[in-house]
Amino acid sequence: MTDRTKPTPALSNEITTDEIKDWDNKHVMHPWATLSPENPDFGLIQRSSGIHMVDDNGKRYIDGPGGMWCVNVGHGRTEIAEAMAKQASQLNYVSPWTSATEPSAVLARRIAAETPGDLNTVFFTTGGSSAVDTALRFVQFYNNVKGRPEKKTFIAREKGYHGSTYLAASVSGKERDRKFLDTNRDFVRFLPNVNPYIRPDGMSMDDWRDEKLAELEEMIKDVGADKVAAFIAEPILASGGVIVPPEGYQKGCLEICRKYDVLYISDEVVTGFGRLGHWFASEKVFGITPDIITCAKGLTSGYVPMGAAIFSDRLLDEIKHDDHADIMFSNGYTYSGHPVSAAAALKNMDIIEDENLLEHVREVSPHFQARLRALGEKYRIIGDARGMGLVGCLEGSALPDSPEKERRDIDYEFGHKMDVAAEKRGLLVRPIINMCVFSPPLIISRDEIDEMFDILDDAIAEVEAEMLS
Repeated sequence: MTDRTKPTPALSNEITTDEIKDWDNKHVMHPWATLSPENPDFGLIQRSSGIHMVDDNGKRYIDGPGGMWCVNVGHGRTEIAEAMAKQASQLNYVSPWTSATEPSAVLARRIAAETPGDLNTVFFTTGGSSAVDTALRFVQFYNNVKGRPEKKTFIAREKGYHGSTYLAASVSGKERDRKFLDTNRDFVRFLPNVNPYIRPDGMSMDDWRDEKLAELEEMIKDVGADKVAAFIAEPILASGGVIVPPEGYQKGCLEICRKYDVLYISDEVVTGFGRLGHWFASEKVFGITPDIITCAKGLTSGYVPMGAAIFSDRLLDEIKHDDHADIMFSNGYTYSGHPVSAAAALKNMDIIEDENLLEHVREVSPHFQARLRALGEKYRIIGDARGMGLVGCLEGSALPDSPEKERRDIDYEFGHKMDVAAEKRGLLVRPIINMCVFSPPLIISRDEIDEMFDILDDAIAEVEAEMLS
């Protein structure tokens, strides 16, 4: 049994956890890092298994965010580690410019078997950002080859998040990510927030959906259909706060895109590989067959970086002609289709199939969502409890007649306070301003779901008592 009074040795007996934390503070720039002179004091996670992670003091936490929406099959899967080791020993790397490999070819065929419609061509990338970047560059390339260089405007939604590379960040609509960082807005137009939670009092979900669809159509007309290249959208706007558009919205958007010859890019970096109980959510959940799907995260369950942009045969057939034989899509990455990453993804897909995880997600999701919504009904500080499948969000909000200070404090501090309150009880969540979101590993059991929401229940009670006292 671990002695929780002593730090767990790290890497070797010669390195202490204090040294590791000091080196991290001095030498590692973390994503979304602040420039505060004070050390951020990141927790040091040393091992993980199943739905849990363990820190340097031996304290165990439920991994509420599932890593970063990605650890779908859970932590500590030795099958994936062994598949990676075997592949690395046999063939660690070969240039994707000049050679094919068995793992990447098998993986591409396997992905194509699960995608909707004629999305059969897979371009492997290093992650979600580069998958989106590839999709956007292909759309530009596609229109250039077709002799339509003016058809380059992308339409996206506010609160949507599509990545951190320059192109992907340019089509991302999270306003807080734009501070002090440049993006190119010349070729992007943003539609207003689609979140049903902000619709006017008395407006039905159908009317809200129709308003959002009308916004898309009016923007295409305003820009000019001959200038709009594509609409890019997450089926669920994950990092924007688990925003679930009203029923029929995605299908309506696709119909409008088809009407005006605008391509539809479905960003399934979060929803792909089981988060909503299907390999891909576009067709099975939302009834659409887009032109391009991007994916990453759950593709390897976070065991190694990998992403993909998946293209419709129709798009490629339209530009494959004899007079285009010398034209190349000169976009690529050193690690496209990396054999070790492909081996991890294949074993990851094996686990999802062998353990019937897609069916499991569909079975436990109603209970997960019921527990989530019960918290929204129980606490005054929760303005909205929303989600779908195994992803959820609790949004903090004050009552309309609350004092200005209370409203301001909740808007800026709820997520952080929930993060602290949950963490000390053994649950990690992801704070986003006045929200906390969670997307636990798909292997989570019904009893573990109850444990997670019991902790959330207790944490909200503490935060509400503190903030509304």
